[in-house]
Amino acid sequence: MTVEQTLDLGRLAAGIAIGFGTLGAGLGLGIATKAVLDAIARQPEIKAEAFKNFIIGAGLAEATAIYALLIALLLIFVK
Repeated sequence: MTVEQTLDLGRLAAGIAIGFGTLGAGLGLGIATKAVLDAIARQPEIKAEAFKNFIIGAGLAEATAIYALLIALLLIFVK
């Protein structure tokens, strides 16, 4: 395998990593948002507590997308 082929495979792997990472984060945030809105619609008095827990969960879900970006950058630039 030549250096160019190895670099191309690294870019392909980076694309796959960022694709799955952002797909998972996007789906997770969408499902969590739906659940929080449903919970608030059923019991409006829990709005503050539900929103606080949602923000913590959303931050954790976004962290997975950031980790996927980090992995993608490592696959591209580290030889």
